[in-house]
Amino acid sequence: MPTADHETVTGLPPGIAAAREELTPMLSQYADLCAAHEDALVLFQVGDFYEAFCEAAEAVAGVCEVTLTERSDSTGDYPMAGIPIDNAAPYLGSLLDAGYRVALGDQVEDAEQASGLVDRAVTEVITPGTVVEDELLEAGTTNYVAAVAGGGEDGESDDAPEPAPVGLAAVDVSTGECLVTAGDRDTVAEELDRIAPAELIAGPDTPDFKPADAERGWTVHEYDSGVFERRAAIERLEPYLPAPDRRFDGDAELRAAGAVLAYAEYTQGDDGPLSYVTRIRRYDPRDRLRLDAAAQRSLELFENRGLGASDTLFDALDETRCALGRRCLERWLRRPLVDADAIRSRHDAVGELADRTLVREGVADALAAAYDLERLVGRISRGRADARDLRSLHATLAVVPDLKATLAGGNGGDDREGGTDADRPRTDHLRDLRDRLDELTEVRELIDDAIAANPPPEITEGGVIGEGFDDDLDALRATEREGREWVADLEASERERTGIDSLSVGHNQVHGYYIEVTDANLDRVPDDYRRRQTLKNSERYYTPELKEREEEIVGAAERADALEYELFVDVRERVGSETERIQGLADAIAEIDALRSLATVAVEYDYVRPEIVDEPASDTNAGVEIEGGRHPVVERAEESFVPNDADLPRGSIAVITGPNMSGKSTYMRSVALAVVLAQTGSFVPAQAASLPVFDRLFTRVGASDDIAGGQSTFMREMSELTEILHDAGPDSLVLLDEVGRGTATTDGRAIARAAAEFIHDELGATAIFATHYHDLTDLAAERERVFNLHFTATREDGDVTFLHRIVPGASSSSYGVEVAELAGVPAPVVERSRSLVTADTAGGSPDSEAASEDDESDGRDAPAEEEKPDSVSLREFLAEESAGDDADDTPSASDDVPNASDTDGNIDTPTADDRAGVDAESDLTADLRDLDLARMTPIEALNALHDLQSRADDDG
Repeated sequence: MPTADHETVTGLPPGIAAAREELTPMLSQYADLCAAHEDALVLFQVGDFYEAFCEAAEAVAGVCEVTLTERSDSTGDYPMAGIPIDNAAPYLGSLLDAGYRVALGDQVEDAEQASGLVDRAVTEVITPGTVVEDELLEAGTTNYVAAVAGGGEDGESDDAPEPAPVGLAAVDVSTGECLVTAGDRDTVAEELDRIAPAELIAGPDTPDFKPADAERGWTVHEYDSGVFERRAAIERLEPYLPAPDRRFDGDAELRAAGAVLAYAEYTQGDDGPLSYVTRIRRYDPRDRLRLDAAAQRSLELFENRGLGASDTLFDALDETRCALGRRCLERWLRRPLVDADAIRSRHDAVGELADRTLVREGVADALAAAYDLERLVGRISRGRADARDLRSLHATLAVVPDLKATLAGGNGGDDREGGTDADRPRTDHLRDLRDRLDELTEVRELIDDAIAANPPPEITEGGVIGEGFDDDLDALRATEREGREWVADLEASERERTGIDSLSVGHNQVHGYYIEVTDANLDRVPDDYRRRQTLKNSERYYTPELKEREEEIVGAAERADALEYELFVDVRERVGSETERIQGLADAIAEIDALRSLATVAVEYDYVRPEIVDEPASDTNAGVEIEGGRHPVVERAEESFVPNDADLPRGSIAVITGPNMSGKSTYMRSVALAVVLAQTGSFVPAQAASLPVFDRLFTRVGASDDIAGGQSTFMREMSELTEILHDAGPDSLVLLDEVGRGTATTDGRAIARAAAEFIHDELGATAIFATHYHDLTDLAAERERVFNLHFTATREDGDVTFLHRIVPGASSSSYGVEVAELAGVPAPVVERSRSLVTADTAGGSPDSEAASEDDESDGRDAPAEEEKPDSVSLREFLAEESAGDDADDTPSASDDVPNASDTDGNIDTPTADDRAGVDAESDLTADLRDLDLARMTPIEALNALHDLQSRADDDG
């Protein structure tokens, strides 16, 4: 069934708007809620269902696959469709997946006590970034809604030449975590990719932020621009922070934080401040290892995009036992540390848990019973927790004493280790965490006393408050219980009194309690029986005493239910008043679980503690040294894995050559993942490791396009390379794999060489550069900090064996034809390819990768015969532009100008045409230096490159 478009579904449906003045009271109420929520599809409670009407009903019927019916009144017939309230979650999930935002119009008045139409109000607006229902959230994950606020149009202020900072704030409405930061446009874009919000709202003066991956990015939503104003933001933040205008570094942060909290409050029913948002944390992105979207994607930290693959680094590390620990581990992996002391502190804790098996296992057993405290306390603070939620909180608090005892060495600690409890844990980190385990004894005892052990799901129908908690409630229950016992005995006593053996006593919701007598025994009915109901073959009666007892029972039950609800709400509020303490406990439990997970992985998979060397970047000894390094994910998927060493002095570039499928990409990722793991606080898969602290990690690994984002494979490669060349520095680690392979050989080789030289000469970053352009190995002789590595292979009887072992020196071949044969390419194609390679090698083709397997030359390619010496492509010109960067506008006699010197060494005066050519090259060089592909759309970048290529061709 086709659905209506979003514009006719959200807000006031056109079908109802046309007859709004003549609608029935209920449809008029529905229309009012729709008009007040123009950006949402309103679901309107009618009895046990959420109903939608008109175009909205058609959408609900189509998306949720429910029956489309009609509702008629004096103004006409209106399509209607509904979903059951007690099983709404899967239908709401379908509507969210279809791109709708859903406003729930609930009954906020008791239907039995209402005079006329039951009052309804929107109690929650469900959006992708503000979902709080457990059924719609994955356990142990974060779900952020973010807001960005700029300082002027496109992020630029009117009175400053430099772009004004952009503020970024994100809140997880289900847990209350709130993050705030600021930076330039690129920094904020990188943070958005790192935070990965489900939804983004932007201020009116904010740049357009698009996710790095258009297919997996956030949804952008427009919201009231007034919430981004400074005064509105201050007023919004005051209930959360005293003097909020002094808590942030600038207006951009302040406005973003105020806007995101305003939006969060709106989605939760506009009931005022979210009291459980107690942790508004301002942070500086530079205080963590910065991993942009390209690095997260190519290193497969959280997502493996291979066909049919699902294993990621997070999967390899996740041995957590509760949702709190899983969320903490993910947060650490997204933001690894850059403070050497903090890294070592985590390593200390992981090492202690790895050494103490019984303590580690005891902690795991205790945490297995822990519920998600952050989401529990969120529901409690919002007044949406039921009695079962409080019992779940109690069950979690009950494990805290055992957890503390286990960490102290008791209850399963290692008995062979001496010392008192005060001496354990041995590390400061674990001792601090143990001290932060607040047992919240009074909260645990309150819940234990107040809430029944197995309460019902509904909190308004009784049975949620335990016996003995409240004397008045106990008295009402006693009255109800005694009355029911009297009624239970009434049947036997009346049979004896009347002599009617078939007499029965029953109850229904309409007529209450009754005594039923068949028609055959009506002559034996006592005089004190009063007729209540006539049936086909019997009569129903009551007695004055039964009526009195009924009133006692019903009255006691109703008063008991009402009192129970009041008592429950009071208990819930008392528990909610301890939100900050519960959140503090949640933080400690989460960190303990994450550390225990890292320790478990270290023990089970033979990881080693890395030595963290924090000498300054100028100290070339503080480089990457790994002995027997392994890839943490690949080693588990393969039957055997060949470990490799890595020795990268600070600021060096390792140029890696070798066959396809030999392991170059795996090796590069292994080194990078060792850095990520170490700075996360984990041990690393190796025999030994000594690592510096990097501030940023860049990758240009793997070939992929972004069709939805308008980028071809090569454009995406160049965009990622641009980011690296703009932002990398001496404290950065850079991985480059096959740079330049997405275009013509001449162009690609020029780009690859120029990029490597720029990284070495200008950036000083530590880099690994894997390439099939074998002439790049010449850089080792030309640049001080460049050296060659290659992966080995053997050929015997025409068969190639990849050894997956890295050794010093340059490779002689890439074995591309042999790899094609291994992949199953038809034999005729393989043989023809082999003959073409042989012919090209004999003719010195520029695309031949080596003369022969045994040729240990530098692998330089000879010029192709069809290429003219004075024909210079744009990319070649880019590679050579450094020769003219420091030159004067007027070339000297020694400049590389055609015909500048004759064979006798006499200097010829450059002609006008010569000078014009040099001037043209100089202008083109300047334009190239000013070209910033990163800030262009793909179409703009391609057009600019085309224009420059045309100019280069014309000048040539």
